Amino acid sequence: MDYFSEQKFTKLDTTKVPKADYDNCVFTECNFANQDLSDYKFSDCDFKDCDFSNVKINQTAFRNVVFKNCKLIGINFDDAHQFNISFRFEDCLMNHSSFYQLDIRKTMFKNCSLNETDFTEANLSNSVFTESNLTNAVFDRTILDNADFRNAIHFSINPNQNQLIKAKFSRDNLSGLLDGLNIIIE
Repeated sequence: MDYFSEQKFTKLDTTKVPKADYDNCVFTECNFANQDLSDYKFSDCDFKDCDFSNVKINQTAFRNVVFKNCKLIGINFDDAHQFNISFRFEDCLMNHSSFYQLDIRKTMFKNCSLNETDFTEANLSNSVFTESNLTNAVFDRTILDNADFRNAIHFSINPNQNQLIKAKFSRDNLSGLLDGLNIIIE
C-alpha cells in the first residue's frame, strides 16, 4: 500500500486518489462524494471544505482526523475501522449519518448539523456538541457521561434510555430531556 506523509492535496480528482496510508496530510476542497474509500488510512489528517457525501468507508481508519466545513451526509461511520478511531468536526453538515455502537469519547462537534444522525449505543462520554443542531438525532442506550449539550439545540434525549452521568445542559435547553414525558412546558 502507498504511503503519503505531510502532503497537501487541493481540489483533487478523487477518482485518482490511490488506496494508501495518509499521515499528517491536508485535503482542501476535495470531492470524495459517492466514492469507495474502504481500507484507506488517515492519521493526523485535516479535511477542509471537502464533500464526503455517501462515501463507503468499510474498514477505513480515521485516527485523530479533523473535518472543517465538510459535507458528510449519509456516512456510516460505524463501518470504519474502530481501532483508535478519533475525530473532530467543525462547521460540518452531517445529516443522516450513523455512529452506531462506536466508542468515540471526547469527540468535538462544533457548529454541526446532525439532523437524523444515529448515535444508538455509542459511547460519547466527554463529547461536546457546541452550537450543533441535533434535530431528530437518535440517542438510544447511548453513553453520554460528562457530555456537553449546553449550547446544543433541538435534541431529544430520554434520560431513562441513555446514560447521562454528569452530562451538562443549560437551563434553556432542558426541554430536550423531557420530550419523552409527553408534558407541556410553558
